[in-house]
Amino acid sequence: MDLLNGTIRAYPWGSRTLLPALCGRQVPSERPEAELWYGAHPASPSELAGSGTLLDAAVAADPRATLGGRVADAHDGQLPFLVKILAADQPLSLQAHPSPEQAEAGFARENAAGVPVDAPNRNYRDAHHKPEIMIALTEFRAMAGFRPVEATRELFAELDCPECDRYLTMLDPGPDGETDLRGLFTTWITIPGETRRELIDAIVARARVRGRRDDWIGDVLRTVVDLNQRYPGDVGVLGALLLNHVTLRPGEAIYLDAGQLHAYVQGMGVEIQANSDNVLRGGLTSKYVDVPELVRVLDFTPLADPRVVPVPSEEGPAGSVDYPVPVSDFVITVGHPPADGWRIDQDAPAILLCTNGHLEVADKKLSAGDALWLAAEDPEVTVTGPGQLVWVRC
Repeated sequence: MDLLNGTIRAYPWGSRTLLPALCGRQVPSERPEAELWYGAHPASPSELAGSGTLLDAAVAADPRATLGGRVADAHDGQLPFLVKILAADQPLSLQAHPSPEQAEAGFARENAAGVPVDAPNRNYRDAHHKPEIMIALTEFRAMAGFRPVEATRELFAELDCPECDRYLTMLDPGPDGETDLRGLFTTWITIPGETRRELIDAIVARARVRGRRDDWIGDVLRTVVDLNQRYPGDVGVLGALLLNHVTLRPGEAIYLDAGQLHAYVQGMGVEIQANSDNVLRGGLTSKYVDVPELVRVLDFTPLADPRVVPVPSEEGPAGSVDYPVPVSDFVITVGHPPADGWRIDQDAPAILLCTNGHLEVADKKLSAGDALWLAAEDPEVTVTGPGQLVWVRC
């Protein structure tokens, strides 16, 4: 059992206030702080505060002791999850993540081509998929998954932009009742730059007028105007017209599986994901964009609602909740310790994250933003204190 020294990742879209305020540091920070990583990913492994050993090295030295036999065997001796606190002051890139099969094939393909793992034009930095859940700590805005086509047709009817008409026929049902959402997005993401900019200018002009509505359509159109101010003429502005726009309250969550197009817009939350850094980008970024590869991994199945509804926890104390996800890489329970403490006994690795107040585990004290590593071989622990605990394990 060790406190973890997390790694702060500084990206231009990060916030100078959210993470420092959560962790009780000076506000504003000197540079935007986008993510605080707790885990064993080789790009930014956490340090075990008691020994100074990096967590990925500790796991590699004795996978069966740190992970337990079940997890070590199932995940090739690697910690299968990564815990982040994400703080966005500006929109992230429009992106999607590969399936396990796509990640394994893409990683091998780029290795064979001799592309360095840290090269800026690298798509696959590891051989793993990256399903993820975002649990809001503040109000959190996101674009997540393709909206059902019926609602998108309603949006464009309200927008009433003649320049869109030639493209929107792809959303009309064909003889089999199917629409060509793939064709529309692929067309938009590949049209010549000048044509795209003219189309976006026309859309934004209409959105400025129609965006005064106080409903989901107004919210989408105002976001489109804002995105174009930040990234003029960017294809991500068009992509934003096709996605679900979600505003989460603290404690609410969304889940994104392989191939689901998304972009976080603003706010702070806890992101739990498979232990991967594979990102296929399509816009709203200065980083490498690979349109053909993004389209290849995208899942165009409409997502009616990306939200995850928490349920009463099976393993946590009364009042705690689980966030069910359809993958085996991680299990999440969130709650507050009861008066007699929250007892945690596991045969698998876990990360305990404090997200407000303070907590105590034996002689370890956790304030908001602090995390604790529990190896599979560690004995039962009891968590006490008036703080909120995020318990991640597999």
